[in-house]
Amino acid sequence: MKTLVKTFAAAALIAVSTFAMAAEGPGSKSAKANVNLSTADFALEHYVAVTTEGESAGVEKLFAADFNQKIQASNAQSHGREAVVKSLKKQKGEKLNCTVTSDIIEESADYMVAKVTMKFENFTKTDLVTLERVGNEWKVSKSINSYK
Repeated sequence: MKTLVKTFAAAALIAVSTFAMAAEGPGSKSAKANVNLSTADFALEHYVAVTTEGESAGVEKLFAADFNQKIQASNAQSHGREAVVKSLKKQKGEKLNCTVTSDIIEESADYMVAKVTMKFENFTKTDLVTLERVGNEWKVSKSINSYK
């Protein structure tokens, strides 16, 4: 009888832990919160994921404190860090229907300028992104967007 009780208890424990792991999903929050920004390439890759694939993990960590975004269009706009982070968090999980390419324009030990091109069906968005080394991590410090 004791063996039967132990077997059922073990089966229940396995079932509960399996359901708990399945609820977290393969990329749990703790794993996603640890975004690697140790190189400019990793930071640029994460920036592209945040802006085009709806990735929201580590979005606050990605942008420098003095981050500024300028949008060159018929009505030029400028946004600070807080507004951009808030907007990107609202887009969590939304993937843009576009083809993305990125080219490094200039790179040194402490900064990088990259051109991210997003080709949509009817227009193209070009994003010039400046990244800077801040301590041991890379941060996006400036973004200038234009549309064609």
